Amino acid sequence: VKKTFGLFLVKLVTAKGRVLLDQLETLKIAGLQDGDCLTALSLQATLAATEQAFAVWGLGGDGIITWGSPTAGGDSPFVTHQLRSVQHVQTTRGAFAATLADGSVVTWGNPTSGGDSSAVQDRLKNVQQIQAANLAFAAILADGSVVTWGNRISGGDCSAVQDRLINVNQVQAANAAFAAILADGSVVSWGNPEVGGDNSAVQDQLKSVQQVQATDGAFAAILANGSVVTWGSSRFAGDSSAVRHRLVNVTHVQATTRAFAAILADGSVVAWGGAEAGGDSSSVEDQLNDVRQIQATSLAFAAILADGTVIAWGNPSAGGDCSAVRDRLTNVQQVQATYWAFAALLADGSVITWGNPQNGGDSACVQDRLTNVKQIHATRTAFAAILADGSVVSWGDPAAGGDSSAVQDRLKHVQQIQAASFAFTAISDGSVLSWGRSAAGGDSDEVQKRIMDLWGPAPG
Repeated sequence: VKKTFGLFLVKLVTAKGRVLLDQLETLKIAGLQDGDCLTALSLQATLAATEQAFAVWGLGGDGIITWGSPTAGGDSPFVTHQLRSVQHVQTTRGAFAATLADGSVVTWGNPTSGGDSSAVQDRLKNVQQIQAANLAFAAILADGSVVTWGNRISGGDCSAVQDRLINVNQVQAANAAFAAILADGSVVSWGNPEVGGDNSAVQDQLKSVQQVQATDGAFAAILANGSVVTWGSSRFAGDSSAVRHRLVNVTHVQATTRAFAAILADGSVVAWGGAEAGGDSSSVEDQLNDVRQIQATSLAFAAILADGTVIAWGNPSAGGDCSAVRDRLTNVQQVQATYWAFAALLADGSVITWGNPQNGGDSACVQDRLTNVKQIHATRTAFAAILADGSVVSWGDPAAGGDSSAVQDRLKHVQQIQAASFAFTAISDGSVLSWGRSAAGGDSDEVQKRIMDLWGPAPG
């Protein structure tokens, strides 16, 4: 099972339906005889990460293994016994929140980042989904109400708008504020009022809202008629008045830390916010035609056009200038980003990078190995690519996962990669392998033993 499917979480069930809790018990003790059948139920391993810690669990299984910085959720001994039938895990910068099959929630990590939900624990029932800001969580319950916890001023306290949070469909987060879209298309926001937590100035305009996007300190809502309404700090693109007349038939909005870029129905783009963060696209305006999607670093945008070429703008040091590789950016399928660099995956499985060379923008040292690439993942300052044969190639800042040489010989048949801010973790041949900054989750040497202790070995 393990070698074939890359799964290591297994329950053994007898023909009579008995689950063998100890996979190491002898056949005699288990009451099995020669010829009896056993069914192995494999649980897909799933990963989640805060800025500096990881968690791995089996969907529907019991228990979670965590590692990395203890102050960022890497240590979970006090809640391990509560983590049964985990369905989903959401994270802030320094805390985890696990939704269980019964709709309850278990949290751990830094209390100032949402790691302590004791004050609202009795209300966390029938939870449908959880959204996270930097330091706070917001849970949508089955009845459409919302429960929040974490840093109070950063979105962890919604008491001022609690009576308006009814029939909530979805919640979006900026760094320190939340915005909830209600069933009637209106929006309720809370958190730090300076950075998106107060939408009273535009409340009467927020009708028939379809989706909401966020920079670090502002929100942009797309309405059913294709117009856009923004609020929050003007330093973070919360003021779109200069381009409001052009924001018509908007289909999608992307964001850097301090700027927005909207794709219109005709394939053109309108940008606003900090010019140094991608808010000024005038230098490439005439080239932004038939845009299909936009990716963003912290301070720059990259647009993929219908013909598979790419146009970039914003801070050149953060990927806003792709002129050096422009002629090679053809048949681009997708673009991934660190904080300061872009990596484009081409149709032939090769990769082209640009931006800050130390932060992933220079892949020359691994270029000959970047063939048949299927996926690209990113920490803050490094990339990791999964190849068709299941091997992995990484580059960028060595201290943030750009150097995987210590585990390279074990990175085989990789099924998935999860990125924290300064480290990667891969599920490889049923094992967990991490690399990058050790104190930030990059050291998984003890993880496999803990997996064996908790779940037992996989057969085969």
